[in-house]
Amino acid sequence: MLATRSILKTVAQNPSVLRSAIATPAFGVRHFNATRNTQAQCADAESEFLRQQRKVRPVSPHLTIYEPQITAVLSALHRITGVAIEGPVYLFIFYFTVVFYLGALSYLAAPAFGATIDTASIITSAAAAPVALKVIAKATLATPFVFHSLNGVRHLVWDAGKCLDIKDVYTTGYAVLAGTAAGTAYLTFM
Repeated sequence: MLATRSILKTVAQNPSVLRSAIATPAFGVRHFNATRNTQAQCADAESEFLRQQRKVRPVSPHLTIYEPQITAVLSALHRITGVAIEGPVYLFIFYFTVVFYLGALSYLAAPAFGATIDTASIITSAAAAPVALKVIAKATLATPFVFHSLNGVRHLVWDAGKCLDIKDVYTTGYAVLAGTAAGTAYLTFM
């Protein structure tokens, strides 16, 4: 294995070594069959070299090969936030039904246990929550909404055929990130 790596390293540093090894004929008298055998040997050597090279290469491009770029990161985040926003919309009917029935049953059963459930008690319990918990909850809800909205506008601009060169793509990407930070802060502390 070490010999293979040293061969690969040598060829990577100086590719002409492989070409000269393949092109150099054997010493001695050359005739028609010798030339043919040399060509076959060169082809076999090249084939073996490629097999050895494939053993140390990754199978396919992977995230570890590429440097993270804002275009790829924002694309992935746009998809993730889309699922995060639309997922609850699709499940809203199920959750609403469950919460409605549980709320109705607890409203009916509360007097039997000596508790009161009304609007004032719900507001009082929400107001009693720590400020940090409220800020975290609001920021968690606001961030995907703001990002997905602003990045959606960016995609609409692209669909119109504008801002498609790489400089504008990066500029609009950073603008989306800045707008997300500002919009999340506004909605969180509103």
